[in-house]
Amino acid sequence: MSTNPPEGAVGATRDRAGNDPVGREPDTKVLLDAEAISKMLSRIAHELIERNRDPDRGELDRVALVGIQTRGAPLAARVRRLVAERSGHELPLGALDITFHRDDVHVREGGARPERQPVVRATSIPFSLEGKTVVLVDDVLYTGRTIRAAIDALLDYGRPARVQLAVLVDRGHRELPIRPDYVGKNLPTAREERIQVELVEVDEVDRVLLLRESEDEGPEERHV
Repeated sequence: MSTNPPEGAVGATRDRAGNDPVGREPDTKVLLDAEAISKMLSRIAHELIERNRDPDRGELDRVALVGIQTRGAPLAARVRRLVAERSGHELPLGALDITFHRDDVHVREGGARPERQPVVRATSIPFSLEGKTVVLVDDVLYTGRTIRAAIDALLDYGRPARVQLAVLVDRGHRELPIRPDYVGKNLPTAREERIQVELVEVDEVDRVLLLRESEDEGPEERHV
């Protein structure tokens, strides 16, 4: 196999925690650019409004957005701005850290190795969940385990009337019966591949990458 990177490839990129990879040079291809991401979010916002708009029952007034840390949080903020521009509704906005609800975190088994310590980020849900339709927002949907953990974490803060799911990318390979309500783009992948979303708010660039790893990753570096 050629050692040259594929057309559109870029250098090694950061993992989900924002760390630089050590000892790996994955083949990396840019699949989607900033313009494509903008169009995907525009479609998600439109579908969210249409699905939840009922003038008689005022259902859009009961919708809230909660972004899953890390990149789901800025995506939720962008969707909120788009919904406000199109409907005039300023949806409540929150951010959710799921670190200690994940089923692959080593601390559950007596402590993580130093290089695998999970990064805990802020949870902020400054509104009551009671009676709300909560739209969880994340960047990549893979096995469904992240979303299961997010639902567990969310229910620690209250009991919403409904939970919906919006993802920028669905890469397939589900292990749990979880299906998104809003999808920016379906990108079928092989198991040995990885989809990585980079956003201006976190990574200083908007793009979606396809990575082909030369060796196995640790669980904290995978979208699950």
